[in-house]
Amino acid sequence: MEPALRAVCKDVRIGKILIQTNMDSGEPELHYLRLPKDISEDHVILMDSTVSTGAAAMMAVRVLLDHEVQEEKIMLVSLLMAELGVHSVAYAFPKVKIITTAVDKDLDESFHVIPGIGDFGDRYFGTDGSVGRLE
Repeated sequence: MEPALRAVCKDVRIGKILIQTNMDSGEPELHYLRLPKDISEDHVILMDSTVSTGAAAMMAVRVLLDHEVQEEKIMLVSLLMAELGVHSVAYAFPKVKIITTAVDKDLDESFHVIPGIGDFGDRYFGTDGSVGRLE
């Protein structure tokens, strides 16, 4: 989603937050953070290709709030969200604007959106998703 944003907004300042779900605990973990200086003054577009439970998105919002970004200046943009993720984020952060192209109803036992779009990274990079995945 970042290349498309850069194509439209040539001078956009980009930060990165990498949050991954711990497969043992099911909890999100912050692995990498690089934000622009003075981000507290900006409107922020938080991009997450798919949101299932909303836990990682909520952690990312909390990171932005901890860096003094005002809640009403945060937009969560996603290609696909599960209904649970929409409700979780909206309940926890009612001033965050949520923008998505579609909302799917359910999650499977692995917390993947059903029917979903498959693993976004696998589709984007043309991989089959079997490497490194525990079954």
